[in-house]
Amino acid sequence: MHTTITALHINLGKARKLRVGERSLLSAIGKTSMSGPVVVGALGLQGDEQADPSVHGGLEKAVYAYPVVHYAFWQEQRRANGVSLFDEALPPGLAGENLTVDGPLEDDIYVGDTLHFADCVLRVTAPREPCSKFNAVMGFAKASKAMAQAGCCGYYLAVQQPGTISPGEQARLVAGPRNVSIAQAFAAKMRKHLG
Repeated sequence: MHTTITALHINLGKARKLRVGERSLLSAIGKTSMSGPVVVGALGLQGDEQADPSVHGGLEKAVYAYPVVHYAFWQEQRRANGVSLFDEALPPGLAGENLTVDGPLEDDIYVGDTLHFADCVLRVTAPREPCSKFNAVMGFAKASKAMAQAGCCGYYLAVQQPGTISPGEQARLVAGPRNVSIAQAFAAKMRKHLG
């Protein structure tokens, strides 16, 4: 088991109009990387907005973490789907995550695990589910399907102890009950949606 996780980037976003096919929706999926410490309250990062609290927000989905290693997958997917011809790095926060992390992946992190940063504690609660807004920011219609098939969903966190987090800060990963991994929870959700 990995025992540490690093918050490489801390990303915040404001709700704004996003074109999804023929519709225009309010979304805060586009996040921008911050340079200094960010205050973490019970409902998430100070300065971050959530346009649709049914999918991101509230006490159980206050913060969204996404493993940095998945960015290579999305770069390749975008190239394969004609979105980008170049190897430019995708910006942190593109997937809508608050924390771009280096550490365990979905198979190795479990609902109930906790991340102990120097000044706050976050608890793993659920996988992220792909949506049409994700398709829009990735630039191709089958991005959600690619996420569902690859299982590179990231995970939501509840704020167990409010405080601050700084970019580059490392957290100690403390195992919870270890009953259901994020990968298992995500696979079960995808079966329910597709079945």
